[in-house]
Amino acid sequence: MANKTEGFHAGEFLVSEADGSRSRETIIIASGQGVLAAGAVLGQITLGAITQAFTGTGNGVLSALTRSAKAIVGAYVVRCVAASANAGTFAVFDPNGKRMADATVAVAYDNGEIAFSIADGATDFIVGDVFTLTVAAGSGKWASVGDASATNGSASARAVLWDAVDATSADQKQAAIVRAAEVNQSAMTFGTLSGGAITTAIAQLLANSNISVRSAI
Repeated sequence: MANKTEGFHAGEFLVSEADGSRSRETIIIASGQGVLAAGAVLGQITLGAITQAFTGTGNGVLSALTRSAKAIVGAYVVRCVAASANAGTFAVFDPNGKRMADATVAVAYDNGEIAFSIADGATDFIVGDVFTLTVAAGSGKWASVGDASATNGSASARAVLWDAVDATSADQKQAAIVRAAEVNQSAMTFGTLSGGAITTAIAQLLANSNISVRSAI
């Protein structure tokens, strides 16, 4: 008779939690995650796409627009503050109004949150021309932290899945520990993460959600 391997049971990872239902929520696991075991460490999809709009006189273009996982939901303002023939300097402000590093026409720009390039056009930019770069909110659904390169927020550990789900082809509802709890690492899974990446995920659980991980019980 073939040997069978018993997986983790629902809630097996839990050591202690807050009173009542404060530690638990029903969440939605995003479709495409495959089968996730009880105790899977999760991140939340908090960031969506970044789009642009322009108001002004110049007809140059902003291209190669991307955002990182460090981006903030809301509108980044990129405003021309110094104009000259075939050139220009743009002040960049985050959605909270904080001024970031300035951008220069024809020079690739990356401040760690957003990146782009501004090219000159036949009609020069003038002071006050503005690009508005809007980062949309994510779906709020949850995914395995196994993809450490994800830039939608899900690479940062925030919760632990209560019971196994199959989210291969459809969203799935399931309970999760999302705050104020103590959990057992030996009954948890971290997707494809290993070594130092697991250590980082454990630190994120504590920093993001006040979930403390015991290394072995």
